Amino acid sequence: MKNIPHYNGTLRSHKLDVPECIYECSGISIFGRRIKSLVFSTDVAIIKNINTDAVIAVYPFTPQPSISGAVIAVADAPVFVGVGGGLTSGERSVRLAIEAENQGAFGVVVNAPIPTEIIAKIKDVVDIPIVATIVSEKQDIEERIKAGADILNVSAAASTPKVVAFIREKFPDIPIIATGGPTDETITATIKAGANAITYTPPTNGDLFARSMIEYRKKFDE
Repeated sequence: MKNIPHYNGTLRSHKLDVPECIYECSGISIFGRRIKSLVFSTDVAIIKNINTDAVIAVYPFTPQPSISGAVIAVADAPVFVGVGGGLTSGERSVRLAIEAENQGAFGVVVNAPIPTEIIAKIKDVVDIPIVATIVSEKQDIEERIKAGADILNVSAAASTPKVVAFIREKFPDIPIIATGGPTDETITATIKAGANAITYTPPTNGDLFARSMIEYRKKFDE
């Protein structure tokens, strides 16, 4: 095992680390950068204080350039930006993809319901990778790849390892990002199923503050 020197400083030593087991996956090389871990968050404080390889900025609202711009501006890592596919789709998603690339996004993420013809239109106008979200093996996965999806993002809850294994068997060369689940065991199972990179959901700001407040109170109770 290599001896890797570390420097954390004092003020910045209080940070978040992605689970170490994520680094067992192969990673995906994008524009010369190898990405193994992606944090699923739009919280700029979390994003600024976690040692992730990349950020996946998707959220359950209409995508807005002001949000993606804020995340890209604060992140120390590449950002993959959601451009719709559910509530927002059609030509609006195409325009959002162009805007995301202009802002400096590393890739655009489309939601599961997006029509394949919109993926093709996005592919015609951006040079960054299109990440297509897959929630079930029953989706038209092959059509999405033919339309221009460069990477698949599997988010199938507890069924994620099964869906990853299904995709890997049918499409051995397609890069796969997948949600890793809550434990080292679920992350490892997803990697063994064939995922190249893992999305990690960090604790919320509220959770982290609650832990700190418990420690602060203890000092006054001593």
